[in-house]
Amino acid sequence: MELISVREARTEQAIGKSVELRGWVRTRRDSKAGFSFIEVNDGSCLGNIQVIADGKLENYETDVKGLTVGASLRVEGQVVASGGKGQATEVQATRVIAVGGADAESYPLQKKQHTLEKLREWAHLRPRTNTFGAVARVRNQICRSIHQFYQERGFLYVHTPIITASDCEGAGEMFQVTTLDLATIAKREMANIDYKFDFFDRPSYLTVSGQLEAETYACALGKVYTFGPTFRAENSNTSRHLAEFWMIEPEMAFFELPDNMQLAEDFLKRLFRDVLEHCQEDMAFFNERIDESKTLIERLQKIVNADFVRLSYTEAVDILLACDHKFDYPVKWGMDLQSEHERYLTEKHFDSPVILYNYPRIIKPFYMYCNDDGKTVRGMDVLVPGVGEIIGGSQREHRLDVLLERMAEMQLSADDYWWYVDLRRYGTVPHAGFGLGLERVIQFVTSMGNIRDVIPFPRTPGSCDF
Repeated sequence: MELISVREARTEQAIGKSVELRGWVRTRRDSKAGFSFIEVNDGSCLGNIQVIADGKLENYETDVKGLTVGASLRVEGQVVASGGKGQATEVQATRVIAVGGADAESYPLQKKQHTLEKLREWAHLRPRTNTFGAVARVRNQICRSIHQFYQERGFLYVHTPIITASDCEGAGEMFQVTTLDLATIAKREMANIDYKFDFFDRPSYLTVSGQLEAETYACALGKVYTFGPTFRAENSNTSRHLAEFWMIEPEMAFFELPDNMQLAEDFLKRLFRDVLEHCQEDMAFFNERIDESKTLIERLQKIVNADFVRLSYTEAVDILLACDHKFDYPVKWGMDLQSEHERYLTEKHFDSPVILYNYPRIIKPFYMYCNDDGKTVRGMDVLVPGVGEIIGGSQREHRLDVLLERMAEMQLSADDYWWYVDLRRYGTVPHAGFGLGLERVIQFVTSMGNIRDVIPFPRTPGSCDF
C-alpha cells in the first residue's frame, strides 16, 4: 500500500493502485443504497478526491456516518476510474479511520459562502478553503521560482539583519525595538531617553529593507540576493499595504542601469511563466472565480511574451502632458508619478509593461547614482498593466565624493553610515539592484483584491492577531 497525495490520486496513473490517503472532509453524502460519498482534500491541489465508503465497513455506522465537514481521516483503498462527471478517479475504501472530529455546530467553514473579510477573522482555518489553499500553493511556487531563478544565475543567497539602526528609505516609518520599560518612561514623562540602558545601546528598528547590507556582500561576492521579512510602520489601511511583508532584493557588482532593467524583466517573466505552467488548476480557479474580467491568464501570458518598453521619466511626463486624459493628480516634471499615471502608460499608451528610468534627483533616496545633468538619478521602476509599479530599483552611487555630497544634501550623517561609506573607499565598483514585494506580485498573479489575503497572517494597523 502506497501513501500518496490527493493530487497524485486524481491522476490516471494512480488507477489500480492500493493507496493510503490522509486529509480532511469537505462533504459527506449518504446513499440509500447503503454507502457514503466522502469528498476529501489534503491541500496538495484545488480539487477533492471522492471516496466511496461501503456500508459493510466494520466502523461504517460508528465512524463513517459520523464524519462531518472539517473532520480529519485516513483512507485505505484502491484508486479506480470514475464514472462521475468532472473526475478521472475515485477511491474504493477498504478502511476509513476517523482521526479528529469537527463539531458540526461550531465549525465556521460550512457550505455557507463567507466574505474574504470574514475569513480574515479565521486566519487559522481559512487555508482549508479553495481560495486560500490556491493562494498558498501559488505563493509556494513563486517562492520556489525566486530561488531557482537566482541560483541558476550564480547568485548567492544572503541573510540580512531584521533589526537595524539604519533607515534605508529615509522615510522614518520604522518600528522601534527596545527592552526599555516603557511604562516607567511614560510615568516619569522622560524627555530624553538614555539608550545606553537599552539592549543595543542605541535606537534600533525592524528593517524596512536589506538593500544596504546586501550591497556589502555584492561588493565582495559579485551577485547576491536577499529574501526575507521587512516592516513599515505606515498607518495605511489600503488594499495594497501591509505592516509586515516579504521582499526579494538582488544586488549585483559591476552592473549598471541597463543590466538592472534586463534582470528585472527576465525575473518577472520567469515568475509568471512558472506559475502558469506549474499551477494550472489554481490559476484557472483565479481566472474564473476571482478575476472579474476573466482575463487573468491572458494578461500574464501577454507579459511573458512582451518586450518591456524602456522609457525615461522625462519622456513619460511629456507623454502624460500631451495626452487628453484627465488625471486626478495633474502631471508636472519633478513629481512622484501616481498609480493613475503609471497605468495610463502601461494600459492606454503602450499596452505593455514599461520600465521608467532616470527619475528626478529630489524625489529619490541618497544611494541612487547621480547623472551628469545634476537633475536626475539612475533609478528605475517596472510598471505592469493593472497595477503600475511592481519593482523599484536603481544603479547605486559608487563614487565617494558624490555619495557624501548626497548624504549632506539629505541631512544624513556620514558617521551613521560609516560602513556603507567604506564600500566606496575600498575597491568601489558600479553596482545595482532592485526590490520586489512578494505579496504585491502574488496579489497581481492571483487577482486577489486585497493584499491581506495573499499573506498567511496579515499585520496591519490595529491588527496583530494570531
